[in-house]
Amino acid sequence: MSKIAIATCGGENVDPDSPLLLTALANEGHDALLCVWDDPVVDWDSYELTVIRSTWDYASRREEFLLWARDVPRLWNPYEVVRYSSDKHYLGDMATRGHRVVTSFFCDVGTSPQFPKADFVVKPTVGAGSMDAARYKAYETEGASAHVERLHAQGRDVLIQPYITSVDEVGERALVFIDGEFSHAMTKAAMLNVSDLDRNKIFRWEQMSVAVAEPDAIVFAEAVLAGLDFKDLLYSRVDIVDTPEGWALMELELVEPSLFLYFEPAAAAKLARAISARI
Repeated sequence: MSKIAIATCGGENVDPDSPLLLTALANEGHDALLCVWDDPVVDWDSYELTVIRSTWDYASRREEFLLWARDVPRLWNPYEVVRYSSDKHYLGDMATRGHRVVTSFFCDVGTSPQFPKADFVVKPTVGAGSMDAARYKAYETEGASAHVERLHAQGRDVLIQPYITSVDEVGERALVFIDGEFSHAMTKAAMLNVSDLDRNKIFRWEQMSVAVAEPDAIVFAEAVLAGLDFKDLLYSRVDIVDTPEGWALMELELVEPSLFLYFEPAAAAKLARAISARI
């Protein structure tokens, strides 16, 4: 029986996928435990494998998180992946590699913002879900500038993107891959049409629904993953949106994405088998 750490953050019932994954790992003959990533008592060396899952509180202290990830032995996805995918500057790299990416302007600390002439979104380059993100009308540059200033004051770089109107109509498509193979797809309905106070966990969860992935969406996501320097990913999630030019990458989630196992229970067994293969 192998000991496996499932890295999470503090709190009760943080991730509804956790019980499913723990059960699937037990069925594979493993002793899997939820471990809070910043708990100093955890002996990470004592586990055959550590799998990052719901470490959703690292956004405000990414450097600390990276130090942790660098020092944890037998980590999946590995540290190099964590470093790359935990900061949305990777979107610039993906565009350079020739992938269609939602137009992105990076306003790093010390630089001035440039706003599109249509509705747009301001968000931190390191963030979780839709928190600290906001949608603005083209004329709301004063409020958007104040938003950028607040994030800069916290030492956080900023990403500014045009608002993709298809999100209001059909949502984002989230394609989940396990062990390099497409598993299932979800639709994420618009999340920036309410205030931060209304974007609690339950609200965001209710915005999710199972989707039948379009064949060309799967092909697009597979090409994105194939173009990475990282191979043998344990899991990945490619979030894309429909644009007049075709599918475009919104986010590439390789660190701690929700895999929505709750909506696709068979995926938990797939993930457990993929974890077993890496021990």
